[in-house]
Amino acid sequence: MHFASPYYLWLLVLLVPMIGYYVWRTLQGGAAIQISSIRGVTDAPRTVRYYLRHLPFVLRATAFSLLIVALARPQDVEQNVTTNTEGIDIMLAIDVSASMLARDFQPDRITAAKEVAGSFIADRYGDRIGLVVFAAEAFTQSPLTTDQSTLQTLLARIRSGLIDDNGTAIGNGLATAINRLRESDSKSKVIILLTDGVNNRGQITPMTAAEIAKAQGIRVYTIGVGTRGTAPYPYVDMFGNVSVAQVPVEIDEKTLSAMAEMTGGKYFRATDNEKLKAIYDEINQLEKSKVEVFEHIAYHEQFLGWVLAALGLLLAEFLLSNLVLKRIP
Repeated sequence: MHFASPYYLWLLVLLVPMIGYYVWRTLQGGAAIQISSIRGVTDAPRTVRYYLRHLPFVLRATAFSLLIVALARPQDVEQNVTTNTEGIDIMLAIDVSASMLARDFQPDRITAAKEVAGSFIADRYGDRIGLVVFAAEAFTQSPLTTDQSTLQTLLARIRSGLIDDNGTAIGNGLATAINRLRESDSKSKVIILLTDGVNNRGQITPMTAAEIAKAQGIRVYTIGVGTRGTAPYPYVDMFGNVSVAQVPVEIDEKTLSAMAEMTGGKYFRATDNEKLKAIYDEINQLEKSKVEVFEHIAYHEQFLGWVLAALGLLLAEFLLSNLVLKRIP
């Protein structure tokens, strides 16, 4: 219940002196006479009038309380809320070539990419998200879906060697993601492409794929993953032992930047786990889903009912005091 004038409720504190005065007056009693013994009085049966003697005051006090509540203007609140959500279709294109096993990220590039992508997916409730993986070839790991549980399961299954990892086909990876967004009727379509190398395989060049994305109204955010200089890369030596060698990090930042700029996106360089997480957080802020909330609130006055209830109690008190109790012995 809502009160339009709640400050009137402070008048309820007047009940305290009212009750105090009534109790004091009752204890004082009326006129007194001297008698030799009160045995006959105490043994006399108590009538209905005795048990109803405090009821008039209770009715008056209650009526007073109801009138104060009525002054505070009690109201019923009718609230209607309509939410209109306009989601975004997002394809994550992740490089799974052999170089993604490099350990300049913890524990390695591909595991870090999966963990950060998983957090990104969890924050995009209501959006449709799909997965594309690419190395020398590209294929769809998951079509666009709002089923986050299934999406997280399929993301966890991504690993290096899932497809031919002898090379990196960035253009094919982007083209496959574009193909998944081609039939989308969403007003906002986005691709986040993550890679740690240069395009050296595939039938489609990265810039050709970017031109297609631009024509389709798709924004492409590109992320280059890898430290600067050299990075530790695990390999199996001739004795079957796992060793680590320092290999040069080669990322075609110029092409990745041009792809993003052409489509209205942005290029990022991630050199460690924290930087990669910050990049996804920034993209998450740049690509906000549109949520419109329409709220209608109506207030319905209820004071009349409280006033009538108070008047009814006062009428009952008048009848009880002047008609009923006076006729009861």
